[in-house]
Amino acid sequence: MASLWRVNEAAASIEAGGVIACPAEAVWGLSCDPWNLSAVAFLCEMKQRALSKGVIVASGDVAHFAPLLDALDDDGRSRVLSSWPGPVTWLVPNRGYFPSWVTGESNEVAIRVTSAPALSCLCRELGGPVVTTSANWAGAQPARHLFQVRRYFGSEIAVVPGEVNLAGKPSTIKRIKTGEVLR
Repeated sequence: MASLWRVNEAAASIEAGGVIACPAEAVWGLSCDPWNLSAVAFLCEMKQRALSKGVIVASGDVAHFAPLLDALDDDGRSRVLSSWPGPVTWLVPNRGYFPSWVTGESNEVAIRVTSAPALSCLCRELGGPVVTTSANWAGAQPARHLFQVRRYFGSEIAVVPGEVNLAGKPSTIKRIKTGEVLR
């Protein structure tokens, strides 16, 4: 488990508009405040990824997504909740909850309740969800070790220490409307 001091440091960086690195379920991720356009734009610039593609938002607490989940029918809500916490990301109707720089050119938002201890702890410290996207340049291999994060983004990025499940795969992405598996 990440030290509370490091988690506090990373949370302060996010609150100040920064981007941090944090281990998720199977790969290291980059995280920032989803409601801060400058932070999300900078994260996408770091990854060499178009802002229009949208990003995943994760939390350690299902309550952070209550406005989105409450709008789903009982079957949809049940499917989502039965897959969490864990490495399953759901595309659900955004209904204006997250800003357009999170959803990209879509009217859906990608959300996940993580089972990764460090990422979950970070969200608890912040009291809300964070953007989480793999720590790599667009098209490159996701970082599975901290030294790879440093190789991509340098030693100045704030880090929540921890490890990823090396036997795991990046989160599955499913669309709630159709059940389609996108990744």
